[in-house]
Amino acid sequence: MKKRILKAALLLILLFVSGAHAEEAKPAGTGLDDIKNMLGLSIYLQGGYNYNFENPDSGENRLRVFDHKANSFTLDLAQIVFNKDAAVGGVGYRLKLSAGETAKFIHATGLGINEGDDPAKSDPFDLTEAYIDYVAPLGKGLKFRFGKFVTLHGAEVIEAKDDMNYSRGLLFNFAIPFTHTGLMVGYPFSDKFGVNFYVVNGWDNFKDEGSSKTLGLTVNLTPVEQVSAAFNFMNGREVGGVTGGDTNRFLSDTVITIKPAKNLTFVVNGDYAVQSDAAPDGGDAKWYGIAGYCKYDFSDLFSAALRAEYFDDNDGVRTGTAQKVKEVTFTPEFRVAKNLIVRPEYRHDWSDKHAFDSQHNTLDKKNQDTVALGVMYMW
Repeated sequence: MKKRILKAALLLILLFVSGAHAEEAKPAGTGLDDIKNMLGLSIYLQGGYNYNFENPDSGENRLRVFDHKANSFTLDLAQIVFNKDAAVGGVGYRLKLSAGETAKFIHATGLGINEGDDPAKSDPFDLTEAYIDYVAPLGKGLKFRFGKFVTLHGAEVIEAKDDMNYSRGLLFNFAIPFTHTGLMVGYPFSDKFGVNFYVVNGWDNFKDEGSSKTLGLTVNLTPVEQVSAAFNFMNGREVGGVTGGDTNRFLSDTVITIKPAKNLTFVVNGDYAVQSDAAPDGGDAKWYGIAGYCKYDFSDLFSAALRAEYFDDNDGVRTGTAQKVKEVTFTPEFRVAKNLIVRPEYRHDWSDKHAFDSQHNTLDKKNQDTVALGVMYMW
């Protein structure tokens, strides 16, 4: 699978390079920056160290995904991205290739991972995004996107550099999907109101395993400059019924961002989901939660962020245990050089069930404390 992905990626790169040269109306420069700009090339590197105060023999930080390894240095992500924005009446593209520990957990089913596979043992290479954009010259520009793209749900994303914290929260890990494959159509009615409608294979599915497609809608509002909101909805058939069949899954996701001052940002994220016939008793399974974020920029070189979350996995279908989980995370940020970010972090998780490990036992504690140091570089 890895070889097939890399061959496909190389083919796409060659096509993009050929297209870029064909479109060039005047002689292109030969410098590194000229080539980088011509291809829309960027590189991202992310890694860190995570320490669990219990020093568990299992080596696991429970209820974590990307940062699940305790007391270990980890190469989280090594990404290469080729990107071209589509102008009105033009074509754009995005190709994102990922490698590292994080790449194991963002595979779409049918592309690097299969139903029932252990993500921790999967391929550390992932074709994260590969899509083509076309903006039709209708009104303000009707955008069509076809291919594989990251989800519009949630307040956090795969790359830590674009989040407030180094670790990802409970809602990102368990409440929402990572990527979709299909078609999305978007239109900005004004600077304050826009919509996206999409038809996709489902949650993290490259190959659709449900009996019908999943439909999604995103409504973006910016009533004033300091306030923005995104309302996301998805509904479709997904594998996950207690009888082994596919069932209906609905997700509602809301993200509200408030910037009362230039250097202060508040974010609130709420999720609610229900899947029919997926609970252990054969009934509807539900999960929901809320997260709050606050970040303050003290200067151009230093910021600090705080995140607090509550997640209710009412039937245990997302975390494996019917439980109510909370976490609080404090993350200073140091921008020590151009495009280089360093984030130390302290995080405390706790549950109403025994969901965490002590040193010599598994799942015998109700809380977990970790500290981490994350490093991110963009080129």
